[in-house]
Amino acid sequence: MYGALDISTSGMIAQRTRLESITVNIINVDTHLDAAGKNNPFKRRTVHFAPGDPTAGSPQARRLGVHVAAIEEDPSFVLKYEPTNPYADESGYVKYPDVNIPFEQINAYEAQRAYEANIVVAEATKAMMTQALRLIA
Repeated sequence: MYGALDISTSGMIAQRTRLESITVNIINVDTHLDAAGKNNPFKRRTVHFAPGDPTAGSPQARRLGVHVAAIEEDPSFVLKYEPTNPYADESGYVKYPDVNIPFEQINAYEAQRAYEANIVVAEATKAMMTQALRLIA
């Protein structure tokens, strides 16, 4: 039974990381300057999951659950015609991050629902453990 609790916990951690990445993407939708003040747009982040939990204590538990395998940056960008912008190139275009707000909101909703589903599983597992302990005692 402890494996079921570990699985749902690893899912919550993974979905929380995904939601944080989506939040960063939405926040930086208009960030087109880097720290040096050059037109180098924010790179959208995507979270990739992999099966298993490499931080688990036993070899059997390492095969259970999910973990964040990588957080990748998308190098693509969108050009917007803003000839009066001081950061525009010679053609009048400014590079902006390739972040699609509705797409990010849908991903955020999906991550939130997956997180909530893992909470339900964890609560059900705890309830089963409590019942099992009552039967033993």
